[in-house]
Amino acid sequence: MAKDYYSVLGVERNDDAATIKKAYRKLAQKYHPDKNPGDTNAEEKFKQITEAYAVLSDKEKRQQYDQYGDAGFHQRFSQEDIFRNMNMGDIFGGFGGGTQGGEDIFSQLFGGGGRGRSPRPPAKGQDFSMQISIPFRLAVQGGERRIDYRNEGKVEQIKVRIPPGIEKGSKLRVSGKGGPNPSGGAPGDLYLQVDIEPDPIFARDGNDLLVKAEIPYSGICLGTSIEVPTLDTPKRVKVPAGMQPGQKIRLRGYGVAASGKRPAGDLYALIEVLVPTNLNAEQKELLEQLKAVDL
Repeated sequence: MAKDYYSVLGVERNDDAATIKKAYRKLAQKYHPDKNPGDTNAEEKFKQITEAYAVLSDKEKRQQYDQYGDAGFHQRFSQEDIFRNMNMGDIFGGFGGGTQGGEDIFSQLFGGGGRGRSPRPPAKGQDFSMQISIPFRLAVQGGERRIDYRNEGKVEQIKVRIPPGIEKGSKLRVSGKGGPNPSGGAPGDLYLQVDIEPDPIFARDGNDLLVKAEIPYSGICLGTSIEVPTLDTPKRVKVPAGMQPGQKIRLRGYGVAASGKRPAGDLYALIEVLVPTNLNAEQKELLEQLKAVDL
């Protein structure tokens, strides 16, 4: 089920770290297990707010969560990843028992995996990694990709969900497709390192797309309209008179597809002057006339 960590803590997306910490501590005081013995609803609420704080209090994890939304974030981060390198004293401190007491609470609620002397979760099988290459438009719009994966001498076809806006070098986690656990526990995971194939029409700048728009000299001087290619159907736009080469026309919302609460990017048509290579006699005569008047 999708989670909204900001709603869980009752904060806004643009709130700073101090505000988020204050909101967490207020809720943690209310739902802490020591204050609600035997109350499973309070325990579940405490787990939810603690997980939300673990993400939103970490600058890098919060950035990933904001960029990719809940589904894309959890495809990249396991629960162990979420709590890795967290300071248990910072999360649980002030509720009694100090840092070690916080680690004990963490172990009881989440099964370990924190810092210090808290028990580790049961060992998994070995994680595997594999590089995949995906088309530019799939990376921009998101979708599904089937890949052939060889494990233990067998070839298996895996369906992988590609989140919209994924960037080159990102990693996708496929749970349970790593090495087997010799002790009979959970298998490892498969991590897919993503490479993105170039597109003959579009280039990418963050969440925005760039496309070249060649316009005849007369159109630049007098103004015109052109069809700009988009990821779907071309869109006709007006080019105002006197627009200079190198300037851009913005098509709002036609860039990288929206994901989670991240809005769609924009498409920019980069203006270039179309210079003909072969002129007929009439065109040469007209250009000579323009030259005569310094145009």
